Amino acid sequence: MGGYSVGQVAKAAGVTVRTLHHYDRIGLLSPSGRTPAGYRRYEDADLDRLQQVLFYRELGFPLEEIAAILDDRSVSPAEHLRRQRSLIGDRIRHLQGLAAAVERAMEAQKMGMQLTPEEKFEVFGKDYQESWEGEAEQRWGGTEAWAQSQRRTGGYSKADWQRIKADMDGLDSRLGEAFTAGVRPDSEQAAALAEEHRRHITDNFYECHYAIHRGLAAMYVADPRFTATYDRIAPGLAQWLHDAIVANADRAEG
Repeated sequence: MGGYSVGQVAKAAGVTVRTLHHYDRIGLLSPSGRTPAGYRRYEDADLDRLQQVLFYRELGFPLEEIAAILDDRSVSPAEHLRRQRSLIGDRIRHLQGLAAAVERAMEAQKMGMQLTPEEKFEVFGKDYQESWEGEAEQRWGGTEAWAQSQRRTGGYSKADWQRIKADMDGLDSRLGEAFTAGVRPDSEQAAALAEEHRRHITDNFYECHYAIHRGLAAMYVADPRFTATYDRIAPGLAQWLHDAIVANADRAEG
């Protein structure tokens, strides 16, 4: 029998079977066929629609609005892609001015940075916003990593933060050079850089186990602010760093 099972589609798309069942129940993505036993079977057209759903979902659209957009027969698949590109472009342009400072600033404030407001702007740039501190605490405040970093960075001076930023800027430069030179993310050189990235976090903030490092890598491609930070160094660097971190973790854990 042709087509794909719900399990195969879930694995390929990186979603859960429960999610696909929910999409079917609400009419957002119903499989084209069923087996004689009643099991869902998805065709290529269903996978195309799922890709569109996931695109719009990533951009923050509610499911009801996604259904209305995709069911509008006056809009072609090509137009959907152009619309998504435009929406992504708008978001990147909005965040571009913040990109250089965001990662440093968010890491610093989630670590309990002990700097005056003036020093924060001096170290992390004029685009720094103290509102990022509240966002970081909301996201990570209950974790052991947060508590550990609070203890470790509570006594950091302005000079300490300047050193940390300089170290990270140097690493970012080497990452950009490796990516631009065509180094494969699963190579020994990329693994060494990914390990240096992990050690930088461990040495300065909290114990960055490989599972945590994987989570950070996922954030670099899921959060447009982090993506823009790396892609400003070299377009495509965020995805390359994600792949290098995952490959390094696979190697270390395997």
